[in-house]
Amino acid sequence: MFDSLAEKLQGTLSGVRGRGTLTDEDIDAAMREIRLALLEADVNFKVVKDLVATLKERCRDAEIVGRLNAGQQVVKIVAEGLAELMGGSASELAFAAHPPTVILMAGLQGSGKTTASAKLARQLNEEHSSSVALAACDTQRPAAVEQLAILGERAGAETYERGTDGDPVEIAEWALERARSDGKDVLIVDTSGRLHVDEPLMDELRRMRAALEPDHVLLVVDAMTGQDAVNVAESFAEAVEFDGIVMTKLDGDARGGAALSVKALSGRPIVFASTGERLEQFERFHPDRMAQRILGMGDVMTLIEKAERELDEDEAQRLERKLRRNEFGLDDFLAQLKMVRRMGPLTNILGMLPGFGGAQLQNMRLDERELDRIQAIILSMTPEERRRPELIKGARRLRIARGSGTSVQQVSSLIKQFGQMRTLMRQMGRGKTPDIAALMRGAQ
Repeated sequence: MFDSLAEKLQGTLSGVRGRGTLTDEDIDAAMREIRLALLEADVNFKVVKDLVATLKERCRDAEIVGRLNAGQQVVKIVAEGLAELMGGSASELAFAAHPPTVILMAGLQGSGKTTASAKLARQLNEEHSSSVALAACDTQRPAAVEQLAILGERAGAETYERGTDGDPVEIAEWALERARSDGKDVLIVDTSGRLHVDEPLMDELRRMRAALEPDHVLLVVDAMTGQDAVNVAESFAEAVEFDGIVMTKLDGDARGGAALSVKALSGRPIVFASTGERLEQFERFHPDRMAQRILGMGDVMTLIEKAERELDEDEAQRLERKLRRNEFGLDDFLAQLKMVRRMGPLTNILGMLPGFGGAQLQNMRLDERELDRIQAIILSMTPEERRRPELIKGARRLRIARGSGTSVQQVSSLIKQFGQMRTLMRQMGRGKTPDIAALMRGAQ
């Protein structure tokens, strides 16, 4: 996400970061490049103008001209400015004192409301152990009710629906009463969208808001639409009061104009961001962390949180004991590989590490299919072969290659790389993880 913007800003600031001292001309030149990068990223012109003026003023107030480490201070000022532009700090959802907490989802047709509703249900279930219900109140879009029911089941949430013939407001009121009687902690209401911001949509939302008195109203906008997403947020802010924004398809937004403009122009913060198609690819939006990722400074906190949620501590301790006893086999490696993959695509994970920007990741050419190939090779082995890879010789390698749809050379390369890795891990001791990147290179 934000690849083109990240590449331009990191390129601009790389020359500044390494300078011990800066002149006024150096700062002016950097600000011109930042201004151009933001405009090319489809950030609103007024937002860019105000941000650059603020950054220049802060650089002057900091009196960094001619001082040591001035370049690093400029980078820090830019990071803080970007974070404030997107809202400063993460926005939290407050739960109602008397359940259920009602969350009303609004937005245009095609913005991803239904999927975002199910993703939010899954997150609340996973992070807060909340009992969540979904109310299917989109009576306009064909198959919307069925889609919500399918996604809701996968998310671990019950779906309340009455088809598409009734009044959406009446369905929402019925769903709320049922959520109360069922003892649900949260009710997420999926509403109808339109192709444009029109009065019937707004009237339906006003009636639903009045009937439900929701604790939160979240506007779902598509980051891929750029400034159109910002215009939608502004229009909704004028017509219907809402509390925050869910930004969908952020993983496909290489420019980042919507995310950088929407808070300043609508006055509402981004609360959640959808970063992929899978239900688990949905996270709380942290402006400070996102600014750091854009500038190549990493997002270690989000990476740690993902690891804590997805990685099994008992399994990790079991693998550590096997490493100590030199019993680490391909079955164990496969288990660890699956744990890491649950955290999301490798590109996203590496993007959270300091120094890995858009350009660096593009140069690495990471291909998730290589991990699928490694998994297929390992699963084509017998249990004994996975425990003792040294048994895999000519005929066995041919059988494994045929079973996994790979070549004998790829099987041989994987076995060789695994042997080297296991030796290295014995030398390095406890707490180390396999060099997956080396395995990927070796299996190609």
